[in-house]
Parts: sequence; structure tokens; C-alpha cells
Amino acid sequence: MDDPFTFGQIAVVNALSDVYAMGGTPLTGMNLVAFPIKTLSPSILKEILLGGLSKMKEAGVALVGGHSIEDPEIKYGLAVTGLIHPKKILTNAKAKAGDKLVLTKALGTGIVATALKGKMASEEAIRKIVESMVTLNRAASEWMKKFGAHACTDITGFSFLGHTLEMATASRVGMVIQSEAIPIFPEAMEYAKLGLIPGGAYSNRQFFSCKVEVHSNAPDLLVDILYDPQTSGGLLISLPSGEAEKLVAALKKEGHIHTCIVGEVVEEHPGKIELL
Repeated sequence: MDDPFTFGQIAVVNALSDVYAMGGTPLTGMNLVAFPIKTLSPSILKEILLGGLSKMKEAGVALVGGHSIEDPEIKYGLAVTGLIHPKKILTNAKAKAGDKLVLTKALGTGIVATALKGKMASEEAIRKIVESMVTLNRAASEWMKKFGAHACTDITGFSFLGHTLEMATASRVGMVIQSEAIPIFPEAMEYAKLGLIPGGAYSNRQFFSCKVEVHSNAPDLLVDILYDPQTSGGLLISLPSGEAEKLVAALKKEGHIHTCIVGEVVEEHPGKIELL
């Protein structure tokens, strides 16, 4: 991101997602900063920290301090502490056969960001991914607990397929994904056609593809997006089939318009994904 305030917001929302994905409530955050203080204006650092603080306030998280080092490359994130009852922790290891899989944010942020770096991304495309990346996963976390979620993970650098595969492996189940149901930023498909694929997507494909069976009706460009590393992505939630539509309706009512059912959990082919 070119805007330091937005950069700070995205970094904090991304950091808080790990706690939300486990059904917890984040309480405190400690800033972790690397900044080239001799070559860039301190005002840029100030805006980054203010952006981060704005999202901490929105999440009800107290800033309790921080650490900073001088570095040629800007880095910013949080060490987060959260609270959860030990018997109510959600992990990625308890998805059950018969569950439906709900995804709460659209995919393609990495591809659009790659287009942004190449100065080929439209203002509308940038606006869409920024709006997604600065949206807290708090509402999704709260609602999934009310509807009895069995397992959850947040979709970040290992891509949709990578994190889904992690859940399948940890839960010793198979996953069937409906490719036409997956929410995608339209511009991501457009930029993928131009070959604007981040290096991380190729790494993800190389590492995970041996356990992903892609059927002929799944377009190659879509598969590229499913391996796209996400920043501050949504939650992938495994929950009872009868509760999935209720969760989708509740989140859409709160403005999470991309939330949808993208697949199901099956007993067959444990530790693998079938992409239809």
C-alpha cells in the first residue's frame, strides 16, 4: 500500500485474525516496528502507527507498548494477546464429515496487489481489496461460535487451498470445494489473465498441488487465484450443514457480502481436496 495509514490498518487487522480464527477475544497488542528512520520521514511512521491504533480501538484492543529497530525495509505488526475458555478453543483440527465450509471474504488480494506494484491496478480494484483487508474478522468469529462451528482457520499467505488443506490434514477428513461458489474479486481474474501472479502463488501450488485433485470444469485462472497468498483474508469455517445458511445470512446482514458456502467436508480421501 502506498498510504501509510492504510498500511498500518491492514497490518493490525491481519495480526488480530489469528485470535479471531480460534474463537478468542483479542485484548492487548504490542507494536513491532522496523523502519529506515535515516532515509524516510518520521511522519510516515507516525501515520502507520495511527492507522494501526485506529483498528485496535475498533477491536477494543489496548496498545501496551512496542519494540522498534532500524531497518532498510518497513515492517509493522503486532504481538497479540487474547482470551478464550480452554474448552471452547476452535482449531483447524475438528472439522467433521457432513459439515459445510463457509468463506467470509473474497479472494485475489495478492494478485491485485501485484498489479498495484506494476502500476496496472485500477482505483476500483485497489478500493475493493483495501476495504476487504481492513475489515476485522470479529463479526465472523462471534457469529460462528453462535452457530456451533467445529473448526476454523484464517486464509492468509498459504492461500485458500493451502489453508483448506491444512484443515483437512489436521482433521483427517477430505474437502470437496465447488469452484463456481468461491467469491473472487473480478479484477483479480482480469489481472491473472495478464500473468500478474505473485511468486508466492507458484510456491503454494508447487507445495500443495500433490494433494489437490482439480476437475476439468475448474478454470486454470481460478486455480491460480485459489493458490494466491492472501493478506488479511477471511475465515474458513467448518460447521454443521444445517447452520451454514444461517451463518451466511447473519454475516451478509452485517455487510459481509462475500460470505458464502464454498464446499463440504467428507470422509473420503482424508487429507486431500477435490476441486469441482
